[in-house]
Amino acid sequence: MELSIFTDETGLDLEKAIPLIRNWGLKNVDLRSLIFQRPLEKLTDEQLEDVKKLLDANGLKVTCLQSSLGKVHLPGKERLAEEMEKLDRIIRASEILDCRLVRSFFFWQPPNGQEKEGIGELAVRPDVLARVMELFLPFAEKAKKAGLIFAFENCGCTKEECFRMIDALDIPGWGFAWDPKNSWMHDKAEREKDLDSYLKKMAERTNCVHVKSTGTIWFAGQFDPIPYEKIFKDLEEKGFNGPVSLETHNFNPDLTNAEACAQVLEVVRKAWPSAAAGAQQESCSLNAAKVTREYADHPVRFGVVGLGMGHNRATEMTQTPGIRLIQVCDLREDRCKRTSEALQVPTTREFDDLLKNPEIEAIMVMNETGRHAELALRALEAGKHVLLTKPMEMSLERCDEMIASAKEKNLLLGMDHCRRLRPSVQSLKTAAENGYFGRMLSASVTLKINRTMEYFRENGGWRGTRALDGGVLSNQTIHHLDELLYLFGMPEAVRCDAWTQTHDIEMEDLGLALWKYADGTIVNICATTSYPQASWYYQMELHGTEGAYIHREGGAEKSPVTLYFKNNAWTEKAVLLHFM
Repeated sequence: MELSIFTDETGLDLEKAIPLIRNWGLKNVDLRSLIFQRPLEKLTDEQLEDVKKLLDANGLKVTCLQSSLGKVHLPGKERLAEEMEKLDRIIRASEILDCRLVRSFFFWQPPNGQEKEGIGELAVRPDVLARVMELFLPFAEKAKKAGLIFAFENCGCTKEECFRMIDALDIPGWGFAWDPKNSWMHDKAEREKDLDSYLKKMAERTNCVHVKSTGTIWFAGQFDPIPYEKIFKDLEEKGFNGPVSLETHNFNPDLTNAEACAQVLEVVRKAWPSAAAGAQQESCSLNAAKVTREYADHPVRFGVVGLGMGHNRATEMTQTPGIRLIQVCDLREDRCKRTSEALQVPTTREFDDLLKNPEIEAIMVMNETGRHAELALRALEAGKHVLLTKPMEMSLERCDEMIASAKEKNLLLGMDHCRRLRPSVQSLKTAAENGYFGRMLSASVTLKINRTMEYFRENGGWRGTRALDGGVLSNQTIHHLDELLYLFGMPEAVRCDAWTQTHDIEMEDLGLALWKYADGTIVNICATTSYPQASWYYQMELHGTEGAYIHREGGAEKSPVTLYFKNNAWTEKAVLLHFM
């Protein structure tokens, strides 16, 4: 996902808006109007080239061309000709500005359509669909030939009518421009029936998102609060890699447009995923909220340091019986503010404050891998138990130091390898231990994800370094390596090859490994951060002399798939076994 903003929503022409946008720390923009006092489609080639130079000079990229193409109801020949000229200019703009994503409409804007309830005529009447397709198909064919990716917005029609057009056109990559504010106003019954299913359906269709002030900072009382944090998480899990763009629509006369944009930006940033995209779609076997613990009335009192992914872990702690979150820590003030406001917990930028806090019994360390030992050893020295995020450290020696210190001080030192508790992993381990597969022969694991250079450059560029992070095998693949160790134990021999294919980093972005076990079992592992889809595309397969297993999630899969094979049949469970 990429955070962006409609430049004209600042109320300023592009040249004056850019310093403000840069000051907000944004790197992406959406273009619509107020570009040298003109709308996008009215710019000449020379003006478009000037726009590109201006954006390049300020380190900005265009993520979407927000056009009004097709925003007219069943037009006649004269208006169709005008719209075709508009498309020609949009195509030229896409070439010069190096942006193929275009927000569009499709000549279906019935009177009062934006307020229309229900599905809409276009979604249920084939004759109406045929009429609209006759008008819009020449535009779609021309856009497709030019390499444009259209995002259709339900402004003036219903989302189901958008979906019907997307399905009828059937062009890969074309999707829905999702405005959650519209969803909350018009889809109340559907989302109240099953919010999770509703949000997942919307995420599957979406290729760009618009965020308005309505439902974020104003008029929220007119409908239920919009759960942007959950929306963004669902989008990530579906492999969404498009723009989330501020289309503020300032309704407050006491605020300038720029001030309103800044307020909406703050709302979005608070809900923004703390760590890089890594969809782990399957839930833990143990529903923490429903587990009864004998020490629930005397909870373990935690502090958390590192509020990237640590924000998520801190949130989970507040939802888990038997744990009390006492204080959180991060060097970045914006992260401290976000977590403090979201969880109503004290925060600090000084790690020593956690160590000196007598209420804290245990500290979860969520900072850079190559600094785990530095903080963990200080916490152990202060008499705190320690829970580390993965991986443990960047060297065996530093791992041994932490283990020795914890033993010496009789303190607990744990690793956050939560994947072991997932239903598919628990079921697989039970099956293997009960001989379901016969004699084990081989297993394979593949992990394919996308990481941009922006990801590696963030926060000082520590990611992908030998000292602080490692490569795809030690960072992204570590949970799956632990999964294999949990299932099969430690191998007797390991071989590995690594390459750096597409990123300017010290460590590998492609790794291939082979494990050999004493009983003859062979495990092969392939992992890359150069996959084109922003997804966590994971697959495990294994087989023995009598059975086989497949688990897939992410990538082209809309939900995790788990299958067992035995007696010439594939089933969703390992039959004849009892599961947790």
